[in-house]
Amino acid sequence: MLYRMLDAVTSVKCETRRARKQIKVLQALDVAGTQLYHFTTIVIAGMGFFTDAYDLFSVSLISDLLGRIYYNSADGKLPSDVAGAVSGVALCGTLLGQLFFGWLGDRMGRKRIYGVTLKLMVVCSLASGLSFHYKPRSVVATLCFFRFWLGFGVGGDYPLSATIMSEYANKRTRGAFIAAVFAMQGLGNLAAGAVVLALSARFKNTAAYETDPFGQADYVWRIVLMLGAVPALLTYYWRMKMPETARYTALIAKNLKLAASDMAAVLDIDIVPEKEEADAIVRQDDYGLFSMDFVRRHGRQLLSTTVCWFVLDVVFYSLNLFMKDIFSDIGWFGDASKMSPLEQTYKIARTQAIVVVSGCLPGYFLTVLFVDRIGRVKIQLMGFTMMTIFMIGLAGSYKVWYNPSMHAGFAVMYAFILFFANFGPNSTTFILPTEIFPTRLRSTCNGISAAGGKCGAIIGVLWFQYSHTSTRCSLLLLAGCNLVGIIFTLALPETKGMSLEDITGEMEEENEPPQESATVAEAEFIHSVEIS
Repeated sequence: MLYRMLDAVTSVKCETRRARKQIKVLQALDVAGTQLYHFTTIVIAGMGFFTDAYDLFSVSLISDLLGRIYYNSADGKLPSDVAGAVSGVALCGTLLGQLFFGWLGDRMGRKRIYGVTLKLMVVCSLASGLSFHYKPRSVVATLCFFRFWLGFGVGGDYPLSATIMSEYANKRTRGAFIAAVFAMQGLGNLAAGAVVLALSARFKNTAAYETDPFGQADYVWRIVLMLGAVPALLTYYWRMKMPETARYTALIAKNLKLAASDMAAVLDIDIVPEKEEADAIVRQDDYGLFSMDFVRRHGRQLLSTTVCWFVLDVVFYSLNLFMKDIFSDIGWFGDASKMSPLEQTYKIARTQAIVVVSGCLPGYFLTVLFVDRIGRVKIQLMGFTMMTIFMIGLAGSYKVWYNPSMHAGFAVMYAFILFFANFGPNSTTFILPTEIFPTRLRSTCNGISAAGGKCGAIIGVLWFQYSHTSTRCSLLLLAGCNLVGIIFTLALPETKGMSLEDITGEMEEENEPPQESATVAEAEFIHSVEIS
C-alpha cells in the first residue's frame, strides 16, 4: 500500500533537455559490467567514511570520561559550554571542509585533493589523543583545536568520495555502489562502540585500575581517538594510485585520450576517442554556479537536496550523539554516580553497539540492495515517513518508557527510527547530489548539500545541549523536521538507471530542435498522479 502511494506521487521523470552526444569512454563506463576495480573503489572511498563515522561518533562515547577525569563530575556530565564545544567543534570543521574541498574538487580534480583530506584526518586523529595538560580548560581547548581540523578533513571526504564513486560506476548499479561507500559509515559507528567496549573491559579488569581508576580511564579515551588514524592509513597508498575519474578528465580537463587510457588501465574497456567527440565537449554548457542558467536548471534541485540533508542531520546526529542522554532519561543505565568511570562508559558503548547492529546496519545494507530497484526518491520518502511515525510513537507514550519492563520496547522503537533513517534519507541524501548536477559543479554542489546537513547537525547539538526542553518535546520537534523533508523530497527527480550526462543535460548535439527542447525543459520534473 505504502509502495503504491509512493509510486503515484514520485512519478517524476528526469527527461533530457536536449538531444545528447554521448562520449564513447563515458558510454563505456555506463554499460560496463561490475568488475573488481568497482569493489576496490568502494573499499578505498568507503574507508574514508569508516574513519569519518568513527571519529565523529566516538567522542559521544568518551565524553563522560572527560567529565569524570577533568571536571570531577559524579555522573560524567561535562559543563554545558564544554559539552557543546566537544560535540560540535568537529561538525563546524566538517561543514567548512565540505564547502572548501567540494569546490576544490571541481577546480583541481578529485584525485589530487583526495590524499590531502586523508593526511589531515590521520594527523589530527593522532593529535587529538595527545591533548596533554594538567588544566582541564587547556586539555579541552587543545582537543577541540585538533577535532576542528579533523572535521575539516572529514568534510572533504563527503563530496570527493561520493563524486569519485558516481563517476566510476555504471548506470545500472551506480546507486548501490554509492550507497555501499556510505554504508561504511555504519561500520565505522559500530567500530567506535566495539573499540570502546574492548578497551573499557580490558582496562577496568587491571590491578592498576583498582588503585588509579581515573589514570587508567585517561588512557582509554586517548587510545580511542588515536585509533581513528589506522583505517585512513591503511588506504592511503591505494588512494594515491587511483587515476582521475574519466568524467573529470574528459569533460573538465577536456583530455579524451588520457580519460580513455586511465579507464583502460583499471577497467576492462578499450576505447579510441573520435575527433567529433572533442567538438561535442567544446559545445557543452559552461554556465557557472551563480549564473541564472544554473538557477533555472538546477536551483530548485540544489535547494531541495540541501534542505533534505539539513533536516535529516538535525534528526540523525541528535539521535546518535545524544543517544546516551535519551536512554539515560528513561533510566536505562541506572544511577551513573554509583558506577566507576569505565563501567559507565562500557554500558554506553554496549547500548550503542546493540542499536547500530540491530537498526543502523540493516538499513544501510537494504539501501544497497534496493536503491536501484525501488529508486532514490521513493526510499527517501518512505524513510522520512516511517521515522516520523516511530518518533511520534515514542513521544506520544513517553511516560510508559520509564517502566523498566518497557526499556526493551523503547530500544526496539529507537532502533527502527535509525533503521529507516539509513534505509531512507541518510543514504539517499548522499546519493542524489552526486547524480543531478553537471560534472564541472558536481563536487561543489554535493559539498553545499552536505554542508547544509552539517548546519542541521550543529543546530541539533545546540538544541539538545542548551534548550533544556524535555526529551518528549524534542522527539516531536524532530518528527516535524521529517515532515519538512517529505515536502522537499517531492521536488527531486528520480535518477535510477540513467546516465549522469542524461540526468544533468550537459552534452549538446550540434543540430538540436530548439522548440522541442524548450518544451521538454519546461515539462521536466513535473509530478504526475494517475487517477483511474
